[in-house]
Amino acid sequence: MVVIGLDLAWSARNASGMAVVDATAAPARLHSLALLRDDTQILAAIRAAAAAPALIAVDAPLRVTNAGGSRPADAQLSADFRRYEAGVHSVNLGMPHFADGGRGARLMAALAADGFVEITSPDVVPARGVFECYPHAAMVSIFGLTRTLKYKARGAGRSRATRLAAWGQYHALLHTLAVADPPLLGVDAVLLPAATLVALSDAALKRYEDQIDALFCAYIALYLARWGAARCVVYGDATTGALITPRVGNESV
Repeated sequence: MVVIGLDLAWSARNASGMAVVDATAAPARLHSLALLRDDTQILAAIRAAAAAPALIAVDAPLRVTNAGGSRPADAQLSADFRRYEAGVHSVNLGMPHFADGGRGARLMAALAADGFVEITSPDVVPARGVFECYPHAAMVSIFGLTRTLKYKARGAGRSRATRLAAWGQYHALLHTLAVADPPLLGVDAVLLPAATLVALSDAALKRYEDQIDALFCAYIALYLARWGAARCVVYGDATTGALITPRVGNESV
């Protein structure tokens, strides 16, 4: 089995990170990380990696049907995770990136032609499945965080020093995946030393971020394959968009 994490940019003008994990034998091991640009590249990389049974976790909306406001999935998840500062960005058909349903919907349609099924419940994980995830919420659940890590270049007054400190926390948590349940080996080899991270330009740090977030998306897929509905919950539904994330314990759905 192959597990893939995709940190899918809303626009093809921006790079998307992709991580491939070999889960054929236990424990699973990180196989590769890559930065991809357009949809053709992304589909080619997935097809090259996923000839066998495969599970893909995508950090991007796969289904957007609402004319305005928020999807039910986004509103429901935000209600449960806002206390951890892990609310979801609203998406709707009125936004330019989602006027046709969005990049994730186009990707899902192409993958469906390859035999992939959109997963809208943690109860059943097919041999070739794709689901939408949200790394910030998953980090809260898997790592037991009280609030999200502030390693991204967003938010008023977020300094580079703040981001680098959060990267240190993120790295420390990612190191623990080797002894987690399920375990994921090979992560240590791709995490940059602190001194190297400090020396990166903002653009290089963003490229690194995209790949590491894809790595964590792959771990979310591995987690779903291991635990299913026992430790994962779905927000939304198959009609309006479903988002699956590890359970934190106080969900309203």
